[in-house]
Amino acid sequence: MKILMSAYSCEPGRGSEPGVGWNVVREVAKYHEVWVLTRPDESGDLIEKELARNPVPNLHFVYFTLPIWGGGWRWGSNGPMQIHYYLWQIQAYFVARRLHGEIGFDLIHHVTFVKYSSPSFLSLLPVPFIWGPVGGGESAPKEFWQDFSLRAKVYETLRSLVRCLGELDPFVHMTAKRSAVVQATTEDTAKRLYRMGVSHVQVLPESGLPEEEIGRLAQYSMPDSFPVRFISMGRLLHWKGFHLGLRAFAQANLPDAEYWILGDGPEQEGLQTLAQDLGIAERVKFWGRLSREETLGKLGECHVLVHPSLHDSGGWVCMEAMAAGRPVICLDLGGPAVQVTKETGFKIPAGHPEQVARDLAEAMVRLAHDSELRLRMGQAGRNRSKEEFAWEIKGKSLTQIYQGVIDKKHTRELIGIFKEGGV
Repeated sequence: MKILMSAYSCEPGRGSEPGVGWNVVREVAKYHEVWVLTRPDESGDLIEKELARNPVPNLHFVYFTLPIWGGGWRWGSNGPMQIHYYLWQIQAYFVARRLHGEIGFDLIHHVTFVKYSSPSFLSLLPVPFIWGPVGGGESAPKEFWQDFSLRAKVYETLRSLVRCLGELDPFVHMTAKRSAVVQATTEDTAKRLYRMGVSHVQVLPESGLPEEEIGRLAQYSMPDSFPVRFISMGRLLHWKGFHLGLRAFAQANLPDAEYWILGDGPEQEGLQTLAQDLGIAERVKFWGRLSREETLGKLGECHVLVHPSLHDSGGWVCMEAMAAGRPVICLDLGGPAVQVTKETGFKIPAGHPEQVARDLAEAMVRLAHDSELRLRMGQAGRNRSKEEFAWEIKGKSLTQIYQGVIDKKHTRELIGIFKEGGV
């Protein structure tokens, strides 16, 4: 097929949104002829350099940005970037319409941003359109706001306001209505899409891992030495819930265990103070921001991942931990709730902070005292990574979805012909 893909964020060798964009378009290009609408990457020609090293003959990139305010996307992840993204989507329609006149696409797929509350004007083209997976419908439960600073509460309030404005945007409703397939990263986002009138939503993670990385992580054996180490990785932000992990670790009362926290961010000082107040500072290590290789190396030295995020559409660290054979303790919220199963870890219901800390502590104690359980959950995580999270698997799955959409289109066309002929 001739596939047009929209990937505003797309860079090789990256995680998060850029990694989603790059890996999805590369995998689809193994089976179809693919044209990708994207913007010039932030680091300069990364895509072209990667294609020069590892050519993908069926993959063609169409770069463009706004003729005015072209570099506005460099101003940050919020505010100006979101405005730039919206305007870029309008421009993408005109670029795509011209390309469609020249090439004649069989199908269009919006990949990034993974955001349900912004439209894709490509859905206006007379071609079957796939939207997603899109996310962003997750919220930190109100019961947990009591632990947030004023700045964090303002952030959450503005985030909810922007999302509500997006849900009122008629072009977002148009995108949802005109999509042949709608995919969401989480149940929360799916519920919001249903309220917008979507009849069917597929829920699946947008994230994935390369097969070679899954194979490399699979070589990490479970440490057989003490102390038992718990690890949390990511930006130290209020909604990541690391304060809940610290409280749980204190309640678990495991004198021979350690809790490692990797990453930096605005909550670092507060988390360090909390560890002091809880009397666990000597057993909690803040490693700061490390390179990816160093981070994965630290993961290999630990036994269990703790990821108590309050609204995470993705959850790459959960996938990495499962691929490394580490059990995951997370909240039953967002992307981690889709990725983690009862066989691969513990999903803690998010009722209120005290209950979460208590249940997290119980899970920590069980895994600290039961090495067989750690190994069993770890192996289940490895199996799930190979079967569900490999980008190569996701690419094959997309080709099946594409074929299903095209088959339905052909069936509708045949029915139309029969009706016109009076059959």
